Amino acid sequence: MKKISISSRNAEYQIIQSLKMNRVKRKKANEVFVEGIESIKQAINARMEFTRIIFSDIDRLSNWARNLINKNTHSRIIDMSYDLYRNLCDRDELSEILATVKIVPLKLQDLVYQDKPFVLIFDRPSDCGNLGSIIRSANSFGVDAIFVIGHAIDIYDPKVIRSSLGSVFHSKIVPIQSINELEKWIKIQKDVNNISVVGTDSTGDVSLLHRSLHKPIALILGNEAKGMSVALKAMCDMIISVPISGAVNSLNVSCAGSIFLWEIYKNSCSNQGAL
Repeated sequence: MKKISISSRNAEYQIIQSLKMNRVKRKKANEVFVEGIESIKQAINARMEFTRIIFSDIDRLSNWARNLINKNTHSRIIDMSYDLYRNLCDRDELSEILATVKIVPLKLQDLVYQDKPFVLIFDRPSDCGNLGSIIRSANSFGVDAIFVIGHAIDIYDPKVIRSSLGSVFHSKIVPIQSINELEKWIKIQKDVNNISVVGTDSTGDVSLLHRSLHKPIALILGNEAKGMSVALKAMCDMIISVPISGAVNSLNVSCAGSIFLWEIYKNSCSNQGAL
């Protein structure tokens, strides 16, 4: 066990802070900062490699936290002064521990589909809460992979991890920088798996009331402010909307996306006799 005590903003503290604040540093190190007990528990369940376990005052830790430390003897165990620890925490109610964990970035060619792929494509997400929420829904409703398109927020931003309740560690998430790369993937999936590409928009000309969605499918969610790009719209076999009757004419993207994902999941379970 490598136990370290930190009482000043030394090099180790600056590394931890950079993993929290800087996406470039996270990408270079393939490490992410995790705050929140549920997110840490999900990292454990996903068998992530813990590189650091961070706390302030070991005497105040619960048996659960002590057991985590004892099971991760290869990790750096960092006892930090309260003021430094407080500065690392975003939540008003401090978690008893923080952590950093190793990640393994995925590429399109790493993905293997068994049958009838179910893929979610999110176009340039710009809100950490929305991305984390839809990752959580995707994990709940059996999505095989999530593609994040273009210049977007970091999928491993601590706020995304926290709002996903750690679902990010159980999900196959692939950043897609090139539309051409996505177009090639869709062409292959259409040839091999007969996949449908379904866009979503509040002004879509097909209502979810009148169209049943099934796997194999790639569901596209647009950017929160701008919707789907022109290039993505051109790839769609149809653009579908959720019918609503309130005064407001659209839903939050994570809410609308969860409705679509549930519809696909429900139909899949019904076909398998699971519902």
